[in-house]
Amino acid sequence: MLLRDVAKIELGGENYDIIAEFNGQPASGLGIKLATGANALDTAAAIRAELAKMEPFFPSGLKIVYPYDTTPFVKISIHEVVKTLVEAIILVFLVMYLFLQNFRATLIPTIAVPVVLLGTFAVLAAFGFSINTLTMFGMVLAIGLLVDDAIVVVENVERVMAEEGLPPKEATRKSMGQIQGALVGIAMVLSAVFVPMAFFGGSTGAIYRQFSITIVSAMALSVLVALILTPALCATMLKPIAKGDHGEGKKGFFGWFNRMFEKSTHHYTDSVGGILRSTGRYLVLYLIIVVGMAYLFVRLPSSFLPDEDQGVFMTMVQLPAGATQERTQKVLNEVTNYYLTKEKNNVESVFAVNGFGFAGRGQNTGIAFVSLKDWADRPGEENKVEAITMRATRAFSQIKDAMVFAFNLPAIVELGTATGFDFELIDQAGLGHEKLTQARNQLLAEAAKHPDMLTSVRPNGLEDTPQFKIDIDQEKAQALGVSINDINTTLGAAWGGSYVNDFIDRGRVKKVYVMSEAKYRMLPDDIGDWYVRAADGQMVPFSAFSSSRWEYGSPRLERYNGLPSMEILGQAAPGKSTGEAMELMEQLASKLPTGVGYDWTGMSYQERLSGNQAPSLYAISLIVVFLCLAALYESWSIPFSVMLVVPLGVIGALLAATFRGLTNDVYFQVGLLTTIGLSAKNAILIVEFAKDLMDKEGKGLIEATLDAVRMRLRPILMTSLAFILGVMPLVISTGAGSGAQNAVGTGVMGGMVTATVLAIFFVPVFFVVVRRRFSRKNEDIEHSHTVDHH
Repeated sequence: MLLRDVAKIELGGENYDIIAEFNGQPASGLGIKLATGANALDTAAAIRAELAKMEPFFPSGLKIVYPYDTTPFVKISIHEVVKTLVEAIILVFLVMYLFLQNFRATLIPTIAVPVVLLGTFAVLAAFGFSINTLTMFGMVLAIGLLVDDAIVVVENVERVMAEEGLPPKEATRKSMGQIQGALVGIAMVLSAVFVPMAFFGGSTGAIYRQFSITIVSAMALSVLVALILTPALCATMLKPIAKGDHGEGKKGFFGWFNRMFEKSTHHYTDSVGGILRSTGRYLVLYLIIVVGMAYLFVRLPSSFLPDEDQGVFMTMVQLPAGATQERTQKVLNEVTNYYLTKEKNNVESVFAVNGFGFAGRGQNTGIAFVSLKDWADRPGEENKVEAITMRATRAFSQIKDAMVFAFNLPAIVELGTATGFDFELIDQAGLGHEKLTQARNQLLAEAAKHPDMLTSVRPNGLEDTPQFKIDIDQEKAQALGVSINDINTTLGAAWGGSYVNDFIDRGRVKKVYVMSEAKYRMLPDDIGDWYVRAADGQMVPFSAFSSSRWEYGSPRLERYNGLPSMEILGQAAPGKSTGEAMELMEQLASKLPTGVGYDWTGMSYQERLSGNQAPSLYAISLIVVFLCLAALYESWSIPFSVMLVVPLGVIGALLAATFRGLTNDVYFQVGLLTTIGLSAKNAILIVEFAKDLMDKEGKGLIEATLDAVRMRLRPILMTSLAFILGVMPLVISTGAGSGAQNAVGTGVMGGMVTATVLAIFFVPVFFVVVRRRFSRKNEDIEHSHTVDHH
């Protein structure tokens, strides 16, 4: 007997569970996951090169497309940060030229930039880091920092030449004796701020670590350049300046600028003198600022990472349990048609997959990968991914008998499938699947009552589906001489298909499956028409030893930390942060029956971890900074006059983030630490000079303080303005990667503005008050009251 006499033989698909379409045309997808430690850009380029070699041998009409590729976003993000880096260097150069008004003098700090950057790249390579968006962000932040030291050196050399008429070499020697302590102090403080970041764990620690090593390396190299290379360049490149020539005699814009700056310096010094005569009221004002800072910090919403427009997003389709593949395909066709018509100006392609979703596989689920056009082709907020997904979800809510949600990808794809929050509902008391499902539905109903806070709250799992159960009576089967193994083999082959072997077809290996013909397995009662051969050779019907029934059950068992669980995804409503949404979900979950617990996973878990680590990070950084200052000044009191300036910078960062609607995320925390270091840097420039004038020249407290603020105002404004303009490209960035750039730049810029504007008035107050309170040299203090400073 031949096989064709008892069977129908045909070529077909290995399975028909999944149907894929690209822009409405039949397609087949191949997913590629990056190996641990591999470079995404190199891997993507290698894959494209290999497929390009194979494409000429494909059948006619078959084309390769890449509907979901995250590497263009990575590539363009790095390109944008490099562009930002160049813009920052140009802006810093212009600021230096505005104050120094001498090409030679401006060139000296500019030379430090490539020297330090190249050295930093070498350090990153030694630590095994790559050039990525995080290390490049660190480079942009470092631009303003690394020229600071060189600016301080050049400015002080020129000041010494102008005030004392010394030649460049002698002026450089004297200048370095005045400022090398401040340079070392600044390097120690900034390093102390960032070093603790490198020792934090988790995903947050991985982000912190790249910033930390980049900035600390740049700072260490910067101070070495300022102590070794910059003085040599000053001594050889600068031209002598006539004694008393402060540039007021110049004509044109620079002459006007110098005269106005000199006049402003006198007014500023007089103002500080007045402030020092009534320090009490300014200390009260300082306390008000501290209270305001604390209020803003508590009120600032939290999140883990800012959302990014990565040029691609997804749409989830979920139909009721038991829905057929045809119904699911109809909904997916509506989704595809919407994107290709209503959003045709923004959407490049739609790759729809029927039968597959992140919640699992089934006939009632599907997903669409939507690729957007280039960022330059869709300017404006209304064409960003967040606006597109909101419009789409609103439109899809009109589709009957289906849940359809469009959602953006998380900034770190490995930490989840969607932006928003990732919530796990856990059966902690063995309540059972039904009770857990009831609790989930109760939570979803409560969440729906808060549309002002929560949106797109949905289960990330397949609903209970009708399941056809076949119960085998083993005693009857044994009595009839039928083995359980034969029963399982027959069921598997008849209803699910069974793999037999392989055969060669036109040079290709293909698999052979055996399965019963469709007409014999269409109805539940058909099971009774199947027979199993008993040990004596007789054919025994299934009805002789089995019974069947219908029941509802979960198509997938979910567990979290070993306990039965159900995953819930959702997003914060427009204008709200994920931190606020997570707090509300916790409040709602606390009302669920006893025995039902919850936990956070994915990016939500990292957000909670980051929020818990942040206070420790700030505390450790402040303590280490204080200890470094105490060691530098050999005093426990003087560091307080530097540390008290920190809230003045922090409040600016908080105000800037609040006004722009940003959140307290990982990037903002990095910016906040940068603000702490920069605030302390400005204070060190004043405190170091005032202390030296008292200790080395015997000046009184008030006189030394006023001389210090007068001499240090110019370098403080130069370095601060250089840093502010250096990060400005981050603040105004748009397009790929702009979310992270805005988050880093906004806080740092706001903090630097207030740290500069407020600190130049408050630092003298802190120094005087601390010295009066803790200094043993009372004669200096008493003498300071007799000094008449004009």
